[in-house]
Amino acid sequence: EVQLVESGGGLVQAGGSLRLSCAASGFTFDDYVIGWFRQAPGKEREGVSCISRIDGNTYYADSVKGRFTISSDNAKNTVYLQMNSLKAEDTAVYYCAGRRWFPFGSSWPREPFEYDYWGQGTQVTVSS
Repeated sequence: EVQLVESGGGLVQAGGSLRLSCAASGFTFDDYVIGWFRQAPGKEREGVSCISRIDGNTYYADSVKGRFTISSDNAKNTVYLQMNSLKAEDTAVYYCAGRRWFPFGSSWPREPFEYDYWGQGTQVTVSS
């Protein structure tokens, strides 16, 4: 059974940092793409970042580029999202998602329908 479990959310002041974790199990980690999404109240779920395990490439939405960093720990089957210089507009429920790798080139999968497995989400609240 594929499982993705997020942790690390919380309340932080604007300008602060948080690190989210996504622990994966039930599939061959290296064959997958792991993405981070977020959904703010009243808004659609949006792709934030993804990491392609097979080649290590990372991708970011323009809104978080330069502030967020995605990484993975092979030994722990865990993907991290380091979030720095947080803004009030980063407030959302953050989800990690997984799908099998495919040759997507530079057009990284950033739509929810492109992923097969989802975690339960973790709340990030940035106070201004």
